[in-house]
Amino acid sequence: MDDAPHCWLCGRPLGRKVEWHHPVPKSRGGRETVPLHPICHSTIHATLDNGTLAKEYHSADTLRLHADIAAFVKWVKRKPPDFHAPVRRRKS
Repeated sequence: MDDAPHCWLCGRPLGRKVEWHHPVPKSRGGRETVPLHPICHSTIHATLDNGTLAKEYHSADTLRLHADIAAFVKWVKRKPPDFHAPVRRRKS
């Protein structure tokens, strides 16, 4: 059994750099944090604003149902744990 910590979003093993994400944004009263790869964390915030995260996408399961996040997870799932690339921001 693999006891290594895994990313809350993509499920890959975590690498050397870990970021902590509030599923319910801190600005919306969230206290819980979960570990993510930096690229996964950047993708969440580049795709969804805090209001939308708090109302609709505060679980990994619902986040992975979002079309853009689902496409990202499918793409990144075979990358190594420390993989990083630029993340495009959502259009305002």
